[in-house]
Amino acid sequence: MDSAPPIVYARSNDLARPAIWGRLLALAIALGCLAVLLTAARLPPSHAGFGSHQALGLHGCQFLERTGLPCPSCGMTTSFTWFVRGNLAASLYVQPMGALLAALCCCTVWVGLYVAITGRPVYRMLQRIPAKLVMMPALGFALAAWAWKIFIHLSGHDGW
Repeated sequence: MDSAPPIVYARSNDLARPAIWGRLLALAIALGCLAVLLTAARLPPSHAGFGSHQALGLHGCQFLERTGLPCPSCGMTTSFTWFVRGNLAASLYVQPMGALLAALCCCTVWVGLYVAITGRPVYRMLQRIPAKLVMMPALGFALAAWAWKIFIHLSGHDGW
């Protein structure tokens, strides 16, 4: 009688490890996200609730100037600048989607460094989550964040 557990219950010892290019890609993504966060840390947050990107020499939002309504990304840079300073309430208030993206950016730095250093894949965890359980709520949250931004802009409470 064989006492070995059935194959279904045995752990696989042959974990697929990313090749060197996969580790370098993970490192590049981590460094890219870190660069975004460091840039946000150098920028002064705009107390108007939008326009922090203008400190980089970029133009103001043309959508806002022409329509009087903020675009879907209005306030993202300002939200990032508040987030990296630890003021999560201001980050969420100014642009909720920006706060979520800043948090994901932070997570991506750590996950990318983990993959680059250890060579252990993390995609197996992500494959278990159906895409529609992520994409539809993310799209709904982005639309709700834009509606919030329009609401606070039109009510005159756009800044922090």
